[in-house]
Amino acid sequence: MRIRIYHASILTMEPGKEIFQGELCVEDGKIVYVGEERDGREETWDREIDAGGNLLLPGFKNAHTHSGMTLLRSYADDMPLQDWLFKQVFPMEDKLTEEDVYWGSVLANMEYLTSGITANFDMYKKIDAGAKASADMGFRTVLCGSINDFGGTVQDVEQEYLHFNQYHPLISYQIGFHAEYTTSRPLLEELAALGQKYKAPVYTHNSETKSEVEGCLERYGKTPTAFLDSLGMFEYGGGGFHCVYMSEEDLQICREKGIWVITNPSSNLKIASGIAPLSKMLQKGIRLAIGTDGAASNNCLDMFREMFLVTGLQKAVCLDAAVMDALEVLRMACTNGALAMGLVDCDVLAEGKCADLVMIDLQQPNMQPVNNMAKNIVYSGSKQNVKMTMVNGKILYEDGRFDIGVEPEEVYAKVTESITRMKKE
Repeated sequence: MRIRIYHASILTMEPGKEIFQGELCVEDGKIVYVGEERDGREETWDREIDAGGNLLLPGFKNAHTHSGMTLLRSYADDMPLQDWLFKQVFPMEDKLTEEDVYWGSVLANMEYLTSGITANFDMYKKIDAGAKASADMGFRTVLCGSINDFGGTVQDVEQEYLHFNQYHPLISYQIGFHAEYTTSRPLLEELAALGQKYKAPVYTHNSETKSEVEGCLERYGKTPTAFLDSLGMFEYGGGGFHCVYMSEEDLQICREKGIWVITNPSSNLKIASGIAPLSKMLQKGIRLAIGTDGAASNNCLDMFREMFLVTGLQKAVCLDAAVMDALEVLRMACTNGALAMGLVDCDVLAEGKCADLVMIDLQQPNMQPVNNMAKNIVYSGSKQNVKMTMVNGKILYEDGRFDIGVEPEEVYAKVTESITRMKKE
């Protein structure tokens, strides 16, 4: 489909490029032009959209989430992480069927779209169902391996890696595991070898709580980051989700090995895990991206809330209003998230890149007056400002309506049926 969007304010997120007024053109899922406005009458378009001065920018990337967990939204709240996970979440997740995960993932993807999110890094059970959900509705998903001692083998991860990286144009896969504290050393050693075999990055939950770090120190005499690095886990990079409790050695390893730190501030606050030292990481040159985590621990899959907390919490902790500039946070949510997930063609708005973008409605009270359009997104923006979300050149969400091949009411009915059954079992 050929789409022209004109009369637009455009923030490409390319280094050193300011917001400008112009147009952006899409064909076959790719951006074919972005620049000053031209005479659109010279070409034929399937659709022309007058942006009315509203802002186009790369879609936000949810760099850590558990989409199928939408079924457990508000099911087990106000509990410490270990009790929440082992006493409530894991037992309920044992009841999940493929269909449950499918519809839970569709629901999550819908919520991502309302928040301007065009891709997610999804770590969850029954991975086939999650992949199918995204492919069916046209949403971009990077799957992340999640094996641990309770399920899955390294052979499974290898098969998934080979299969899902050829499965569908919108689906890809990265090697991963749940966490050090749920995965035995022999299994971790096999995973490290697998990453080295394919020269691939490896991702995991890392140093989310004090007890997690203390447990690893007791078991191995090293922090989770240092222990995993000693196994050769990060020879080709990778990422750590959360990274709240990090030693100086941990930070040095992250910088030297190019490990992405993917922060999840809402989830860490709600479960009282703590606040990651992001400002310190940024100063040390560590690469940062942002995720929502799952709807059971967040409970809202909202990138605007995450962005504000990323900057606001650092200012409060550091007692310095100048730290964690909003433009840096916006870069984490758009460009860095794409790169952390391996989506190198989804990082900026430029010719040849994937047409994954969001239109921000500036004609709302919270966006006026326009003193700094980009910083308004981080400090003032909300889901009400998402006017349109496009993935791979297709508009999946526009003016409150979805174009995903299924009606919202059917999705809501399906997830209600699933959680009602699970509670009874």
